[in-house]
Parts: sequence; C-alpha cells; structure tokens
Amino acid sequence: MLLELLSSMFFSRLNRSVFRFHSLPAIPASKSRDFKSPVHQSLHLSLERCSSMRQLKVLHAQIILQGLVSETLTLGKLVSFCAVSQAGDLPYAQLVFDHHLQPNKFMFNCLIRGYSTSQHPINAIFLYFKMMRSGFLPNQFTLPFVLKACASQLAYWEVLLVHCHAIRLGILSHVCVQNALINVYAVCGFVQCARQLFDEMSHKTLVSWNSIIGGYSRNGFCKEAFLLFRDMRVWGFQPDLFTLVHLFSICTRSYNLDMGKCVHLYVEITGTEFDQILRNAMLDMYAKCGDLLSARTIFDRMIDKNVVSHTSMISAYSKHGLFRYAREVFDQIPEKNVISWNSMISCYVQEGRCKEALLLFQQMCETTIMPDEATLVSVLSACSQIGDLAMGKKAHCYICSNNIMITATLSNSLIDMYAKCGALETTMDFFFESKDKNLVSWNVIIQALALHGYGLHALKLFNMMHTSGIWPDEITFTGLLSACSHSGLVDMGRYLFERMSSVYGILPEIEHYACMVDLLGRGGLLQEAVKLIGGMPMKPDVVVWGAMLGACRTYGNVDIGNQILKQVLELETYSSGLYVLLSNIYFEANRWKEVKNIRKLMNDHGIIKCKAVSFIEIDECITEFMVDDKRHETSGIYPLLDQLTDHLRSVGHLSNNSIPVSDFEG
Repeated sequence: MLLELLSSMFFSRLNRSVFRFHSLPAIPASKSRDFKSPVHQSLHLSLERCSSMRQLKVLHAQIILQGLVSETLTLGKLVSFCAVSQAGDLPYAQLVFDHHLQPNKFMFNCLIRGYSTSQHPINAIFLYFKMMRSGFLPNQFTLPFVLKACASQLAYWEVLLVHCHAIRLGILSHVCVQNALINVYAVCGFVQCARQLFDEMSHKTLVSWNSIIGGYSRNGFCKEAFLLFRDMRVWGFQPDLFTLVHLFSICTRSYNLDMGKCVHLYVEITGTEFDQILRNAMLDMYAKCGDLLSARTIFDRMIDKNVVSHTSMISAYSKHGLFRYAREVFDQIPEKNVISWNSMISCYVQEGRCKEALLLFQQMCETTIMPDEATLVSVLSACSQIGDLAMGKKAHCYICSNNIMITATLSNSLIDMYAKCGALETTMDFFFESKDKNLVSWNVIIQALALHGYGLHALKLFNMMHTSGIWPDEITFTGLLSACSHSGLVDMGRYLFERMSSVYGILPEIEHYACMVDLLGRGGLLQEAVKLIGGMPMKPDVVVWGAMLGACRTYGNVDIGNQILKQVLELETYSSGLYVLLSNIYFEANRWKEVKNIRKLMNDHGIIKCKAVSFIEIDECITEFMVDDKRHETSGIYPLLDQLTDHLRSVGHLSNNSIPVSDFEG
C-alpha cells in the first residue's frame, strides 16, 4: 500500500512537469528481415563503427529504405549511439525511441543513461516509471543511472521508491546499485541512511569508500570523513585521486588548514601523481584557508591552468583586498568564461569598487560571453551602492530584451536597485507585478520604504505580508524598526520591538537595539535610550554608540556625550566617526578644551577622519565628489546642487503621507 501511495504521489507530480516527448507518426511494422542477410550484417557493422551523427543519419536512412525499422536489435544500437556516445544526439535518440512501436529494455536503459547526464535529468526518472508501466523490469544497469538523475534533482521520495524496487526485485545486492544509493542519500542530506547502507555492504569497493567519504565531505562532517579514510587504509584500500579530492574539499569547507596540509603531505610522501582536478582542489583549499603563499606556489607550478585555477586565485586575492594581484590573474586567463567574469565583477562589488565592476561588465558585454543571473545580480548590486539608475535601467532592459527568466533572486535585486536609486514608484510597481514573492522580496520592499521615510506604508506592507502567509524574520524587524525611526513612530517601534520576541520568537540582535536607540534618540528620549543600552545582553558596538551620539548632538546633551566617551575609549576598534561626533558635540557647546582633547586622542591613536564621498548623476553618468572638491566645477555639479537646495527650501520636505505610488494596493 505504501509503495502504491508513493507511486501515485510521484506520478501526480510528474504529470505537471515540463517534460515533453518529441513524436513522429509511427511507421507500420514491416516483416522482419533475416538477421544473417548481407545487408543486415553490413548495417550492424557500420553502426558499430559509426563516429558521427552525420554517418548515423545516413545509416538510419538505409535502415528505413531496407524496411528494417521493426528490427529491435538494429534500432537499439542506433538509440545507444545517439543517447550514450559523446558524438550522439539525445533528442534524435528520443525521436527514434518514440517512433519504434515496441522498444525493449535495452533502449530504455540507453535513453535513461543519456538523460541522467543531460541538462534534463528528470526525463530519466520519467522514463524509468514509463518503463515499468510498459512491463519491463529494471536491472542493475538501470537503477544506477536513475539514482544519478534523482541525485541531481534532490528527488528524495523517488529515491525511496527506487530503493523499494531494488529490494523487491532482488538487485539491491549488486554493488553498483548500493554505491549509487549511498551517493544519492548523501547528496540529499541523509548521511545516516548512506552510512547504514555502507555498513551493511558485504563487498565494499573503492567506489563505495569514495562515495561515503564524499558524502561526509559534502555535508561538512570533517572528523567522520577522516576516520573513514583511516579505516579505508586499514582494510587495504589505497586512496585514489577522487578520495584525495574529497579530503581536500572537506578541509576547504571547514577551513581546516592544518588537516589540509596533512593531506598534502600524504600526497607528497606516497608519490601520488597529480592531475588537474587534484591540483585545483589543493589550490582551492590553500586559497580559501588563507595561505596565499602556498596557493600562489601551487598556482605557479601548474602547467595547464584552467578557469577553476584562475578563479580560485582571484577569489583568494580579493578576499584579502589584493585587487591588483586579482586583476593580474584575471587578465592572464586566455579564454575567459562567464564564471571568470562573474568572479572578478563580484570581487569589485563586495569591496565597494562599483565603478570598476560596471566598467568590467561593459567590457564583458563587448565579448561573446553572455552574462548570466549571477552577473546581473552583481551589476544591480553595484548600481544600488552608487545610485547609478541609468546603468540599472540598462541592465533591466538587457534582461528583458534577451528573454532572461526573472527569478526571485533577480527580481529582488531589481527591487533593491530601483529603491536605492530613488525610483520608489518603479520599485512598488515592480514589486506588485512580481509573481514569485518570497520573504526576501518583502524584506527588500519594507527596507526600501523605510529608507525613503514612508514608515506607515512599511507597516501596511507588513500587514499584507502577514495576510500572504509569509512569516517574518530578524531582517524584517530591522526594516520595520528602521522605518519607525525614520518616520518618528516611537510608540509603534516600542510595540514591534516587544512583539518580535514575545509573539514571533525572534531574539533582538545588536542591529535591532541600534534601531531602537536611534528611534528613541531621534524622539528626544535620551535617558530611555541609555537605559536600553544598559540592558543589552551584548556589548554595544560602533553603530549603537554612533546612534546615541547623533541624538546627543541633535539635542545638545554634553553630559551623556561625556559618559559615552569612556565607553568609546574601551572599544577595541577605533572609529573616526565616533570621535568626529564627539568633537562636534563639544564644538557646538563651546567646550574648546574637550575638542582639543578629542583631536589629541585621534592623533595618538592614528585615527584619520574618513573622507565623505557623494555621488551625483548628470547625463546618465555617475560622478563622485567631496566637500570643497574643485575637480568638477566645469561639469556643472555645484550650480546644480545650488538649484536643488533652493528648490528644497522653497517647497519644504515631503510629508510622510505623500507616497509617489499611484496604486499602492497592488
């Protein structure tokens, strides 16, 4: 009963899948020809020697002309070449299969094998169940490829069905089936199931050991993986390249440099011959564990460097802020692919070097490489950081003109870009038009409204989010508290801060306390803010003290500023912003002695005031400038700023009730 129930669940899911078989009108079966005829033997020999689809199609035409379309063995070899051979054509194999009135088990197995390694592995699962409905029972050559397809699709329930079939058909004892089950359970995250299967195996092979070690490695179990490696050697199995790659991988995932060095030493002592995959795994381990010298040594010794090698070095240098070296490695790549470009663009964006990232993206567009989703997400993030709305619109147009599917991630990036570039109405329209809204989507739009000072509308969207069945997280409340802070909604902020733990079970983190301190400080409730800081379960950071000092400056409270100074001096990291705020508080209170002392403290600790950089867009070009910056006088920046200032003074600030969204209800 359980098996039938699971089968019905699977078929109902599969009927909604996008799989479509190509079909042609069936050719009526002709009389079978003598298998030993010269023509027949010649065709079989030619099929075995076939090396290209062009040759195969000629042979297929001969098969049709000779009336051999009903010969299962002949058509089976044709399907096998198309589905399995590197020179084959899987859709053509599907056409031949659909065209044949009575496909046999061999044809099913060949097509399942072909789909299991294709871009549409779910078709292999579909074919498997079609094979069973056709009356053909799977064998030990069928199940490993079906399970491989299940692994690529994380199809856990289908794995259980196949496992049940293997038991009922008595083929579970085949080592290739057991190895495939170990691998698929590990890929789906059920390492204990994989381990139980492994322990019950009566005949383990090297593939079995590699499968279970790889499973532990994939799921981050470093200790268990190395214990198995020890047991493997005790049982007399010599590790191969796949074993060592798994071990380097687990060291990389756990950032265990010492263990990685031990594996490297083992490789050197045993004289294991390196191949490109093993060298890349070793390089990646050293790079991600922070040993740049060793990583660079391995990189320089590599004769045949590929994209993976270069990308590892680029990421390593970028992680440590060595962008000049990262760019040198990037420029050395002979044939860059989309991963190479994405790696370098992402590195620039993560370190705030957005103009370089956008320039690199423009260079990428001049090549034959097509940007993918990861590229566009990085580009939109760069536009968000510097407010480059023109470039953001171009990226959006590129997505639409190239029919790139707008996933939830890409949609959220577009919403964030339009919001941070000031196009709030476009942001709201795009949000309500989006069909795949997830928690991140709601968080982004709530933060967008908070950024623009529309606190009441952010709260209204929070209620809509509830109605949609989306449960908030800590980021949601950061946006809500920020919205309350920017809109002066003190009572609502207190209410949300209390409910986030009592109702939603979310313990306030330091970001939430910083928002509350800012909210209370803006409202003039400085003593309440001080009390809140005193009751924090964690040590206040630079952001919390900065919010408090900002309130002290607004309300001219020097006494609290003096108390905060003692706390600031105890911080392990020295922030120029906090000292500048303190200096301004004393300056505005005419406390010249304290101003002098603050400046002396800054000099003694080597604290340099950070230069504030502003961005402005003129004629679809982003330009940056600083206070009293004379480099851009000819570009008309200062006259334009004077006009904007006069305009703001004449119209005053927009009220919170005037949101530039025509259809807020969606």
